[in-house]
Amino acid sequence: MSFFKKLKESIASKTESVTRQFKEGLEKSRKGFVEKVAELVTRRKKIDEDFFEELEEILIGADVGVNTVMELIDDLRKEVKQRKIEEAAELQPILSEKIRELLRGDEDNSIRMNPDGITVILFVGVNGVGKTTTIGKLAHRYKQQGKKVLMAAGDTFRAGAIEQLEVWGQRVGVDVIKQQAGSDPAAVMFDAVQAAKQRGADILLCDTAGRLQNKTNLMEELNKIYRVIQREIPGAPHEVLMVLDATTGQNALSQAKLFGEKSGVTGLVLTKLDGTAKGGIVVAIRQELSLPVKFVGLGEKMDDLQEFDSEQFVHGLFSGLIDESEQDENEEEAANTNV
Repeated sequence: MSFFKKLKESIASKTESVTRQFKEGLEKSRKGFVEKVAELVTRRKKIDEDFFEELEEILIGADVGVNTVMELIDDLRKEVKQRKIEEAAELQPILSEKIRELLRGDEDNSIRMNPDGITVILFVGVNGVGKTTTIGKLAHRYKQQGKKVLMAAGDTFRAGAIEQLEVWGQRVGVDVIKQQAGSDPAAVMFDAVQAAKQRGADILLCDTAGRLQNKTNLMEELNKIYRVIQREIPGAPHEVLMVLDATTGQNALSQAKLFGEKSGVTGLVLTKLDGTAKGGIVVAIRQELSLPVKFVGLGEKMDDLQEFDSEQFVHGLFSGLIDESEQDENEEEAANTNV
């Protein structure tokens, strides 16, 4: 059985709506990357040095990352040698399989929940990446699951940040714990933790500033927030999620490296994946940071923030080729049956 067929069977057990969201959310990347690969395969037909050079250009253009692309091309060369592959078309399922392997890793993508009380999730990231929107959508997601959720407006530095979180609170029916703009973020977190305890909350989602006067100030603020939360709830925060804007490509990777080094990040959220043709950034980030991608933003709707799933991602990215591959296999089987 081919890789594409195995993948399709594995996906069949998952919800149809999630599969559709990944497929629709990755449409730009599919056109900007997979369709170029398909065109290359059709045009070149034979695997030679020129074929690998063009494939390399396509992968780098899709923001897969230079280091990752070099490793991937080396792996494909080995596969071609070992399996004695000559036709370029035979390389397509191998490429998708390799991408899935790069994305999987050993980490668990699920959010670590506190089994003994309030789960605290802290969000970090620079301004403009969709941090507040992510918090709002996640609050909606957990509320739909029947959990009691609170949000903490810890970004007291950016103008309008508290109001923006309040708007999301009203939309999803979740209370926001806040103080005035310019207040001490650690004091807001203290109030939020006390409120969560008093109200019997299951989950506390905490916004933080994306920028202060300099990086040192920002890290000092984050450390202060950690200390306050840890003092009140041992073992918290249970997750520190860094939010990145997928449309910024390699800049998102640079941000993650700079910001994530000292801020104790445990996982990543990639927003606006539906708005970029360079979905390969997911592969680059996953490889170069060795951090699990926990959620991806696949659209504007409230439920378009989805848990990251490597199978769904590869299926969404290669969906056109998967359908073609299945059709070819069915035709081949029918031909063999008629012989």
